[in-house]
Amino acid sequence: MKLAIVTAYPPSKVTLNEYAYHLVKHFRQKEDITELVLLTDTTEGKKDIKFTEAGCKITIRACWTFNSYKNIFSVTKAINETAPDAVLFNLQFMKFGDKKIAAALGLMLPLVCKLKKIPNIVLLHNILEEVDLGSAGFTNNKMMQKIYGFIGSMLTRLILQADVVALTMQKYVDILEDKYHAKNVKLIPHGTFEILEEPNYDIPLQPFKVMTFGKFGTYKKVESLIEAVESIKKHSNLNLEVVIAGTDNPNTPGYLESVEKTYSHVEGVTFTGYVEEQDVPKLFKESALVVFPYTSTTGSSGVLHQAGSYGKAVVMPDLGDLALLVKDEGYKGEFFDPTSVNSLALAIQKILENNAYRVELEKANYKAATAYPMSKIAEMYLNTFESIAYKKKGVSLQKEQAIA
Repeated sequence: MKLAIVTAYPPSKVTLNEYAYHLVKHFRQKEDITELVLLTDTTEGKKDIKFTEAGCKITIRACWTFNSYKNIFSVTKAINETAPDAVLFNLQFMKFGDKKIAAALGLMLPLVCKLKKIPNIVLLHNILEEVDLGSAGFTNNKMMQKIYGFIGSMLTRLILQADVVALTMQKYVDILEDKYHAKNVKLIPHGTFEILEEPNYDIPLQPFKVMTFGKFGTYKKVESLIEAVESIKKHSNLNLEVVIAGTDNPNTPGYLESVEKTYSHVEGVTFTGYVEEQDVPKLFKESALVVFPYTSTTGSSGVLHQAGSYGKAVVMPDLGDLALLVKDEGYKGEFFDPTSVNSLALAIQKILENNAYRVELEKANYKAATAYPMSKIAEMYLNTFESIAYKKKGVSLQKEQAIA
């Protein structure tokens, strides 16, 4: 199979590029795939396809740009020229832009593939029905939220034109089946990027590095984390540092720079900026725990799966999809009230002052992460493509028989 993947891809500041890297890494090792065609966003640096493992040929076609109105034409042209046997879309609603028209035009691509009779799957990481539009940086205006909801429903119906829409959480499957009467949705879990050898759970060397990782500024805010750690330092003997790894959310440019200036007087706070893929293991391994300073959630968390694969304890807000993941996939963490700095401080302190509890969380999260390695997820997509092809062949045979 010659498989095309429409996605952002490292080095990129567009969301889901890290997920694509790991999906590609495992797809290329599958015997059924003869070539991967990556239909990616345009970036200044060369795309990272330097894998150590043997695998199939990879072709790069940087054919779309964030917020461009031309993406539907340029990606379609690339599909025509590369002639893949199947197409996988790695999507969320703002994948092709944060401007409404640009985003909507990009999301029409699954329909284009359907019209061309190319087997296609949309991997949809979130659904607008489960997004807090205010916290996520869209709008706090109630009327505008209704308008966004209407637009979101229309875009969802566009996406549902795909042969199959794969969702990372069962709750999302249930919502699309109930609201849209969708018959082509299925659960394919997020998966864990790297399944490493089980780490040793020795207490980390102090200072304890309290790390958070992501794109910040909308519903991911780091002020509370900095203030919580400062509070712990004042009221305990714990030696702590804060590591803020990642970049601004595209909707909030300049956010981290502003935070860094505001808290420039605070010692022991590191802003790493964009983290290259090869630097991610060191980042997690050196961390004592991983914190999710979120005020809401917009989908399954890749960072939680990464933390699990490195055997890390986590501190999470008790809300939305993170709480569901704990229930559905077996992750464990210390929960806090996202509106309270004191609650966050107590959650961090509880883990770091109780080594046995920290190790209990680390072991549980490693076990949860190993249940769905990315190699297994890639196989689930290949099986789904096989089912699509089988169904299309059956429909074709029925038409031929009807004509005869």
